[in-house]
Amino acid sequence: MIQRREFLRRLASLFMIFFSGCLGESDRAGNIETKNITVKSGVPMEKSVRSKVYVIKTSTRQSGIAELLKYFDIESLSGRRVAIKANYNSMDPFPASTHIETLGALVDALKEKGANLVLAERSGMGDTGETLEGTGVSELAKNKGMEIVNIEVLKSSGWIRIKPEGSRWKRGFLFPRVFSEADAIVQTCCLKTHRYGGHFTMSLKNSIGMVAKYDPEDGYNYMSELHSSRYQRHMIAQINTAYEPAFVIMDGIKGFSTGGPDTGTLIEPGILIASRDRVALDATGVAVLRIYGTTTEVSKGRIFEQEQIAMAAELGLGASRLKEIEIIPVNADAEGICLKIKNEL
Repeated sequence: MIQRREFLRRLASLFMIFFSGCLGESDRAGNIETKNITVKSGVPMEKSVRSKVYVIKTSTRQSGIAELLKYFDIESLSGRRVAIKANYNSMDPFPASTHIETLGALVDALKEKGANLVLAERSGMGDTGETLEGTGVSELAKNKGMEIVNIEVLKSSGWIRIKPEGSRWKRGFLFPRVFSEADAIVQTCCLKTHRYGGHFTMSLKNSIGMVAKYDPEDGYNYMSELHSSRYQRHMIAQINTAYEPAFVIMDGIKGFSTGGPDTGTLIEPGILIASRDRVALDATGVAVLRIYGTTTEVSKGRIFEQEQIAMAAELGLGASRLKEIEIIPVNADAEGICLKIKNEL
């Protein structure tokens, strides 16, 4: 039988856990290291050069990605620890998930330069381990000598609590050490809309799969907070303050113009897009969706008024207007769609 003193101690403990979650206090005692960062507000990024977005028209991922990578300094990644974030939110096939050929081509190119690779992932619509197994990622990683980290099962020591000043996250968010301690981060994303409040899911939204769903210390659900917030699209942008990618490749050979992220109306632009600038890349992707016809949310207003893009630009994460973006066709076949993209932007 529990003694009265022990009963009161346990009750007080439960009371503190409950209220720390409800009130969103993130400075309580715990084992997770906390980093406070300043989130700029209302200050557009100052740029001395235009953000370059490279577009290639192709149906062959291996050669297409090889061509795009010529525009980035991947030689500098030799001998360095490179963390890859792909898009394996569910077990649904491309364009819901990263095409295995896209991941393979990216891994081959980086391995050829001597990079030490790790793919880290968290699925939002299923078990991460099962998703990576079912999509062929586990087998690819084994065959190519790439490490996999399932961030869904990380303990407290595997996370850093990021507390951006003035952000919409009540208690900050948890960001994995596997990414924060990497020498470089490379991302590959898909081209699609998002019916659960994100409006579209490209490079900015793909970063949500880099953070924790549950806090390992008290079970707090960060994704419930995200999806129930009226500021969801602001919070998506704010996640991206935690890192800066070496480059991002978007697979737009196919995409979803409505629905998403797991199923939707299929379109076939037949392009691959790459940039160092996530804002410019996503703005380009939104332009492609508009060309093919998309949802009311993605179609309305100017592209740089889309909340994900506007907030990311305000935070200084990339371009803030068309004049700061240069759309570059990598081959002659891409010239037509690049012209249409510029018109949409």
